[in-house]
This record gives sequence, C-alpha cells and structure tokens, in this order.
Amino acid sequence: MKRILLISMLLLLSACGAKQQYSLYSPDGSLAVTLELNEAGQPQYRIERNGELVLKPSQLGVVLDGVDLSRGLALESVGEPAAVSENYTMLQGKRRQIAYTAKEQVFNFRNAGGAELQIAFRVSDDGVAFQYRFPGQSDNIKVVEGELTSFAFPAGSKAWLQPVAEAQTGWANTNPSYEEHYQMDIDVGEASPSPAGWIFPALFHTPGGWALISEAGMDGNYHASRLQAESPGGEYRIGYPMDAEVFTDGALMAQSTLPFHSPWRFIAVGELSTLVESTLGTDLAEPAVAEMDWVDPGLVSWSWALLKDPSVNYETQKKFIDYAAEMDWRYTLVDADWDRNIGYERIAELADYAAQKNVRLLLWYNSSGSWNKTEFTPKGALLTREQRRVEFARLQDMGIAGVKIDFFAGDGQSMIAYYRELAQDAADFGLLVNFHGATLPRGLHRTFPNMMTSEAVHGFEMITFMQKSADVAATHMAMLPFTRNAFDPMDFTPTAFSEIPNIERRTSNGFELALPVLFLSGLQHIAETDEGMAAVPEYVRDYMRGVPVSWDESRLVAGYPGKFAVVARRAGDTWYLAGINGEPEERQLTMDLSFIGARTGELISDGETPRSFNRSEVETGSAVSLSLRGLGGFVMTFPREG
Repeated sequence: MKRILLISMLLLLSACGAKQQYSLYSPDGSLAVTLELNEAGQPQYRIERNGELVLKPSQLGVVLDGVDLSRGLALESVGEPAAVSENYTMLQGKRRQIAYTAKEQVFNFRNAGGAELQIAFRVSDDGVAFQYRFPGQSDNIKVVEGELTSFAFPAGSKAWLQPVAEAQTGWANTNPSYEEHYQMDIDVGEASPSPAGWIFPALFHTPGGWALISEAGMDGNYHASRLQAESPGGEYRIGYPMDAEVFTDGALMAQSTLPFHSPWRFIAVGELSTLVESTLGTDLAEPAVAEMDWVDPGLVSWSWALLKDPSVNYETQKKFIDYAAEMDWRYTLVDADWDRNIGYERIAELADYAAQKNVRLLLWYNSSGSWNKTEFTPKGALLTREQRRVEFARLQDMGIAGVKIDFFAGDGQSMIAYYRELAQDAADFGLLVNFHGATLPRGLHRTFPNMMTSEAVHGFEMITFMQKSADVAATHMAMLPFTRNAFDPMDFTPTAFSEIPNIERRTSNGFELALPVLFLSGLQHIAETDEGMAAVPEYVRDYMRGVPVSWDESRLVAGYPGKFAVVARRAGDTWYLAGINGEPEERQLTMDLSFIGARTGELISDGETPRSFNRSEVETGSAVSLSLRGLGGFVMTFPREG
C-alpha cells in the first residue's frame, strides 16, 4: 500500500512540472481544440482540422483588477466533456429553424494568490469557441485591464481583413464605424494601416482550411474586441477599443461584479461553404429576451440613398410611401432632419396615410451626445432611459414601426451597453431597430429580435460619395458574404439601376439585382427610386416585389472572397439563387443545383449592355452552366412545381 501511495505522489509531482494537455473534439470528430498548460503555468490552445493545423499554439488569459491570470496558473480541475444541444428560431437571417450541437468542456484554474479563472471551450462541426468566466462573488466592480488572447497562424497562411478607423477621425469625428475597405489575400503578419487594428470578422486561409474569427454573446458588461495592428510571426492578439469609444463619461473596458464572463470568441473552420452557412454568430449569442412575434422583417423604400437631404420633405416621402405600396414592400424610411423638415404632426399624417396603403414608417435618429460633432436631428433624444421611453411611447402612439439610430462612438463597454438599452427600450414599445454608423452586431439580433440590422460596412452610401468606392465596389461586395455578412445582418442598402449623380457606377444591373438575396438584412433598404424602378422591365419589378428577407435555408454554391459569390436561399418552397462577379473578366460557371431537385425556373441576367436585362427559362439538373459578365450578376427563382 505504501509503495502504491509513493508511486502516486511521484506521478503527481511529475505532472506539476510538466505540460498538461487536453483535447476536445467536435461531434463529427473533424475538429479538435487542444488546451495545454505549459511549465510556466500559461494556458495555450491550438486547433486542428482533420489532422491539419489551423491555429498554432496560441495564448489565453486576462488581467483582472491588477491580477495576471495568464501565467503562474495551476489547473485545479477539468470538467467532463458535455453535450450541448439547442434548437431555436430566427425571425431573419440565413436559416429560420436552427439546431446547434457541440461539445463543451470547462477548465478551472487558480493562481498562487487564490484568484480563479475558468476557460470554457465548445467545439461544433463548424468551429471552435471559448469563453473566460470569472467565478466567485463580489460587491465591488472588477475591471478587465488586459487580455492575452491570441490567434497564431501557420506560416504561409493568408488573410482578408478590414482596418479599424481611428476614433474621432472622419467626417464630424464619426469614426470608428466599420466602414473601411478590406485588405485582401495578404500575408499573415502584415500590419494594419491603422494603429487601431483590424475588425471582426477576420478571415484567414490556413493549411487546415478557412478560418473566420468573430465574437458573440455581448451581455453589456464587456467591451467589443478586435485584432491588434501588429501581428509578428502571424500571431494576432486581441485588441481593445480606443479611449474615445465610450458613452459620455462611460466605461471603456469590461467591468462587473463577480461572477461575470467574456463574450464567446469563436473561429468558424472548414471550407468556404462551412463559413457562409455557419450559424455560430447566433448559436453563441444570448437567447431572445422575449418572443416578439410582432417583429416583421421586410423591404423598405428609401429616398435618401440617391436623392439625399433635399428629399426629406412631406411630398417626396408621400411618393415613396406610394412606391412601397406599389411594390408590396412593408416599410418606408424617413431619414435625417425629418423633425425639422416635416415635423411630428405631419409625420403622424404620413404614418396614417401609409397605414391606409399597408405600409409603415421608420424614422431616423441621431444617437450622439458629446462623442462627435454631428448636427443632424433628432439629436440627443435617446440618451437617457427616461428620454427614450417618452420618445418611443410617442412613436408608438403615431403608429411608427421602427427607428434607424446613427453615429455611435465605437466599442467601449458603455457603448455596447447603450446598444442593448436602446434595443430593449424599443422592444418595450413595439419598435424595430436599425443601427447605423455602428459596430458589428455580434449576435444581438438573436437576443433582441427587434434588432433588425446594422450598417457596420462600407455600404452603398459611400459609393454615392466617392468614385474610388464605386471603382472597387464589385470586389468589395464579393467579399461581404464571406466576412462582414457571414454571421450578422448588414444594412448595405443595395440595388440601384439608375445612374448615381456625379458617380460612374461600375456594376451592371444584373449585379445590382442579385444583392437583396446575396446580402442578409432584416430590413432590406432598396436604394433605387420610384422613377428608376418604373424604368426597368415589368418582370424585374415583379421579381423585386417578391424578394424575401427571411430564409429557411442557405447554401454557398460557388465563390471566392473578393472575386465572385453565388448563394442559394430557400423561402418556403421556392429557391432563389443570386450571383455576382467582382472581377472585370467574364467568368464561366458550372453549378451543381441537384439539391433543388428537378425544377424549371426563371433566370434574369445582364442583357447586351450592363444597363439592360435578359430573361430566360432555366432547368435544374446535375449542373447548370452560365456565362457571368465581368462586374455582372444574375438571379434565378425555382418555385416548387405541381
């Protein structure tokens, strides 16, 4: 007996001075995350897919209230791998009914001073996620002062990344607003042109496949994160918001009493189709705070996109209500300065007029307090809960459907909490929400089903401002299904068939027609005017009348980031296909559409010129071939036959 005890003690002592390693596998066994605690007590993790390296050993740990929880840690206990299974419904996005399955394992660490840290890992067939948990109880606020998390990519990996604009730069000091162009197919390790770093989602191609990094599950206690500007050796470290990215006098970094936790940081891993079809962005978000069965996603008419500020007047908005009614669209957005140009009383008249035509109004608001120099109104009407609830009650009484709130300060903890507060108070009064000049939603649309969309993209309005943006628009838009729009709704405000004042539009009409299916947004604001829509063929108008916003199923048919994208989405029994060519050269496509079954459908593509259309019949089979014009696009519809 003594000999057995002695051997056990020797083995325990040996383990204390050696690396400790644990691997957790996805349900299908293809993905593995391995946690290792090295001799210095530093936790690290790596990711493999089918035995190929996706991430090299990467760092973990945080600094909480001056306590370094990244080194000198002892692994106190390891939880048993547990199955995670959840079914939930989304009112918008790539899939209505979602089944999430994963395996979770929790590792409990303690430092020499007794401070505790838990790290939870989840592995699903489409990715790896991890979360820091700070257990215990405290009456005083604990502040996250730093984080050691990194993502170390193997040599030869490539990256597709968007720089973060520096806070308090840009027009009227409105940056950062996630509105930069992507750096495409760059070597890992290349520094960001902005000292503020790179935004999420961040796309990489590794020996083990594609990897798309983001985060979800923002409960209001944590700041939003990014990647730091410098990544020596291809190791990207978590970055923080800049000092100015806060609500007036609010907090920058994560803080709360104990217990609390970080968001889930996740890496979707696999083929490009895995990333585009993944629902990790909502799988890892908090469940809906309420059912909100009154939420009604839909298409929106919008005068400002092409007609700008002068269009925000009573008569023009009445025309755009008529336009929405003629197109069977649910909403009309009345943009900035409506309170000064139209006024509350006449807006109420417009709301009544719209209701007679089965259309509802959305109204623009300026979020800002002291964090930028914008002057558009209504401004400062939503800063406190008391102000918001008075304003939202007034809108509810007027029959307004929702609000577009613009010009946020960035990613600090107090600003992330402000987003949630706005969404919650709006929900209490039956209002939809669209955030502009804003951060990435990070799954907020699951938690608050009334949160319909967020800009956070170099969208159509930028094309109307700068020829440079129009020149690269096709390539930029061919990036978005693989990055910005992969997990979260995106208010790009697509589709203009008309010419843009003072700008030469490079994309074809077929390209523009594809965008409302290609891009996901709970409120899909269509840029085209009533007059422009009246000028296209009737079959194009018929198509635009019926484009869904909510989907039951989505698939990537073909594509490559920044080059081209073809996506299939199903609404009920009808399949829609949309494709764009981001490059100037013609592209030959052969698409396997066997998943649709044997059906006859309609193809609308570019005609003889980039500003014309062509309509033809198309049949699914094992393969469908198509010639895609440079900077062109197409749509197909396949209703169920019989």
